[in-house]
Amino acid sequence: MGKAGAGKSRVLGLRLRLTFSYVIIFTVLLLVVGALFRQTLDNSLQDNTAAILNEEWAAVKGYLVLDGGRPSWRYDPDDTEEAFIVQRLRRVFLLSDAEGRVLEVSDAYSYMGIESKQELKSMMKTGQPVWRVRKDQDGVSYLVRSAVLVDGKDQFLLTIGRALDTNERILGQFTKRYFAIVPLLILATCLLGWLMAGRALSPLNDVAQAAQSITGQNLGLRIRRRGAEDELDHLIDAFNGMVDRLQSSFNQIRQFSIDVSHELRTPLTAVRGELEVAMISARTIEQYREAMVTAIESVDRLTQVVRTLLHLSQAESGQVTLARDVLDLSEVVRSVVDHFELPADVQRIQLEWQLSPRSMIKGDKIQLERLVSNLISNALKYTGTGGRVEVIVQTRGDRVEFSVEDTGRGIAPEHIPNIFERFFRVPDGNVDPERGLGLGLSFAAWIAKAHGAKINVESTPGVGSRFLVQFPAAGGRAAEEPLVRQEAGLRGGGRLESGHGA
Repeated sequence: MGKAGAGKSRVLGLRLRLTFSYVIIFTVLLLVVGALFRQTLDNSLQDNTAAILNEEWAAVKGYLVLDGGRPSWRYDPDDTEEAFIVQRLRRVFLLSDAEGRVLEVSDAYSYMGIESKQELKSMMKTGQPVWRVRKDQDGVSYLVRSAVLVDGKDQFLLTIGRALDTNERILGQFTKRYFAIVPLLILATCLLGWLMAGRALSPLNDVAQAAQSITGQNLGLRIRRRGAEDELDHLIDAFNGMVDRLQSSFNQIRQFSIDVSHELRTPLTAVRGELEVAMISARTIEQYREAMVTAIESVDRLTQVVRTLLHLSQAESGQVTLARDVLDLSEVVRSVVDHFELPADVQRIQLEWQLSPRSMIKGDKIQLERLVSNLISNALKYTGTGGRVEVIVQTRGDRVEFSVEDTGRGIAPEHIPNIFERFFRVPDGNVDPERGLGLGLSFAAWIAKAHGAKINVESTPGVGSRFLVQFPAAGGRAAEEPLVRQEAGLRGGGRLESGHGA
């Protein structure tokens, strides 16, 4: 309950963080968009006001007459429209001469404050229209345009303005309305973000629930992919792959327990039986000695089983450190073949070998000897009397190939993909206690992989099998050497440590 609650709290915390991130990003986006839109609106209103002022400044020249430096306005007072136009033009108005003396000024302009003579003269010297934003004593803003007006030889500074209060009112209304809507949009974003985060994280909930419910009894549980081919699908694939590996490991451990219990029970039962018989029926020292010898042989088998399992367990867990010496694989194979002379001779099996000189590879001599020994031992074990086993080492370009071919019983095609698995043995009804644990080929496969080699098998039931191991040559590409063919009805012998995976 506590773990489930903790997992749920973590998911909820992630959901809250995702929602909060959505809200922050969307809020910042709203503020930026609002500020940009407001600035665009302000610029548009300013440009519109400036265009109106340009038109009004041009219209002033049609009504203003300068007679001897004295301004007067010519229009028909009885024409209401014309009178209104002139009145509007003169509302924010200032006219000064070249010396900066004010010739006429409106009350509204005076309320803003009249510039000094020096300022007025300076604006005339620019020769270009001068734009300014000024405020009157009440804080009302005006856009003011000043430019030179020429009348014959005389020059005057004509200044007109237009209030910006309408523009400011429009901007204020936009700002109030926009930012009144922003909280509602943020709230909607919170709700939408919460729903989206929940939907996006639902596969994580599935993964968490599946992980909590997995035990050794239901390792077949898998999470369905969403089909979006995104990161969550990748996570689901990784999780399902992990469960696949766990299931495979659990199956191996279960099979290991079954096989080990069977393999250990046989020698232990034999030891107990021999000792019990000796206790009941033995009368002489020779009878006791015979019982002890039989018990020691069973203990030796038990020790061999335990040693093999320990070595394979250490190898697969990474506890075995391999040497990387430059070795002649032909020499390694030849030294191992010597130990199989006597077994081949006893079984009346023809053992042949073809070894290419200077087949150099990098590897661990002890592990390579174990690999060669396992493969030859398997070939001899499953080849009948009068059969043939051929061992070949040959250099081919950047590879050194080692193969063991026999004329034994062969392996059915449906079993070939499994022969390198731990504890796998081809079911053939053989109850021989010397059959082994089915670890030899697993060990061989691990040794090959640890040396960067590939191991393959070709087999035909009733015809025989061929195991091929391809090692990378030391120093890259090497020249191909002629094979030296030998055969033996061999002499000598040696102790074998092996197990056939088939």
